[in-house]
Amino acid sequence: MSKIHVKMREKVGKYREKAKHFAEEHGDTVISEVTVRQLFGGQRGVKSLLCDTSIVPPDKGLLIRGIPILDLVNKLPEEVYWLLLTGELPSEEELRDFQDDLKSRPRVPDYTWAMLHSLPGVYHPMAAFNTLLLSLERHSKFRQQYTEGMPKEEHWYAMLEDSLDIIALIPELAAGVYRARYELGNRIPPDRDLDWGANYANMLGIDDPDGSFAELIRLYMVLHSDHESGNVSAHTAHCVASSLADPYYAVSAGLNGLAGPLHGLANQQVLMWLLGVLEKFGGNPSKKQLEDFVHETLNSGQVIPGYGHAVLRVVDPRFTAIMNFGKQHCPDGPVFKLAQTVFEVVPDILKGIHKISDPWPNVDSISGSLLYQCGVTQHPFYTVFFAVSRALGMTSQIVWSRVWNEPIERPKSVNFETLEKMVKEAEKGNSKKK
Repeated sequence: MSKIHVKMREKVGKYREKAKHFAEEHGDTVISEVTVRQLFGGQRGVKSLLCDTSIVPPDKGLLIRGIPILDLVNKLPEEVYWLLLTGELPSEEELRDFQDDLKSRPRVPDYTWAMLHSLPGVYHPMAAFNTLLLSLERHSKFRQQYTEGMPKEEHWYAMLEDSLDIIALIPELAAGVYRARYELGNRIPPDRDLDWGANYANMLGIDDPDGSFAELIRLYMVLHSDHESGNVSAHTAHCVASSLADPYYAVSAGLNGLAGPLHGLANQQVLMWLLGVLEKFGGNPSKKQLEDFVHETLNSGQVIPGYGHAVLRVVDPRFTAIMNFGKQHCPDGPVFKLAQTVFEVVPDILKGIHKISDPWPNVDSISGSLLYQCGVTQHPFYTVFFAVSRALGMTSQIVWSRVWNEPIERPKSVNFETLEKMVKEAEKGNSKKK
């Protein structure tokens, strides 16, 4: 038994006892109300999920287990995954043991690569990546042990085992898809001497003489690892796992949501916009030219991609982390320089528009520019980068949902006629109170 299993067992019993007593004592306490506007607005702001791995206060940005994300930018993805799972950063000994555990797990089987090479020549890398992940479901320890009659109290342990297998394998899956889809040559085998993020970077085959690309990948994996459980990918994984489907099914479902243009494709859309600006002006425009172009874009009813956030009301600290990296490693890259200029111009313009509550950039406004500058110019692959990282959060969340035995999700739906009746009754009651 590795140290991650020992550490998790220490945490599980205490958490279960705390959750049990809390639910018994406060079970009837109302913590959220739902308005019609929220119902029609994607349930935004409705407090109906439990997530201990991370929170996103609007005035602070992402906190992972209470730690600001900017305090984690120099940590390895493995350290952050340990943090997500246990609530603590690992010691040096625990980190080495955890890395050894991940490296000891089986590699991607040949039948999965055969499936990849059987796909037609033109396919989206995200679809291929997800297909390959699902092909590994036959190895699910959770499904096997559940079928054999595993005790409910041990569900979390089998979920953890599947999750660790998935995290160990997905960099190899993603890199294999990248090299096959874009005809970049043979797959590059994993290097057991490298850490998880550097190994992923190496298997992609990007020229990296100074190690800056590996450093970017480590940073990217940390920054995108988790973001509460209400986002589409995390919530979808939660919902599927609540049925006791194993992590392969749950993560795959989450990835399908991540592939949408309102979620994981956002950085790709920003990059396309940046490249379009560079093409329009034949290079980087002046601030005045960019200001005029932004006004023209907004007046035509379009938005500036990468600006505004569903939760945040400050500059996304993940944006700050990527910006700092770019200033250090590729300050003169044209795409990165343009992203900088956009940041200097756009927020002040958006502040003058009354209906815009958040004029600040999110991480998507700059992350794609760094990947592009480092040599990953195939932007349809960017959502796979996001997927590999977000799997850290999805799997840690569904492990903990088994710790407190989250029941199957089953919110109540109503038809429009019922909704109208409910609103009339509520409004009648409010008028009587007045």
